[in-house]
Amino acid sequence: MALLITDECINCDVCEPECPNAAISMGVAIYQIDPAKCTECVGHFDEPQCVQVCPVACIPIDPAHVESNESLWAKYQRLQAEAASAGAVAPD
Repeated sequence: MALLITDECINCDVCEPECPNAAISMGVAIYQIDPAKCTECVGHFDEPQCVQVCPVACIPIDPAHVESNESLWAKYQRLQAEAASAGAVAPD
């Protein structure tokens, strides 16, 4: 289940740096969450960090992107593998 930032967002800037998957970015008017990158912090933390720091409680589960815990783990593992590949240095 990816999370969703609603239009109640006040653009306080606290959620973006808390996301370990860099899934949060500024949208046209408010912050947005990329469902392809959001694991609800599975693999990193016990609870979604953006939800923990949001002062207006505007980050519910996105009903359009419901996922099982197993699929969130698989997404976490895929994102970690992609990050490791991107960080690998090619031999000279």
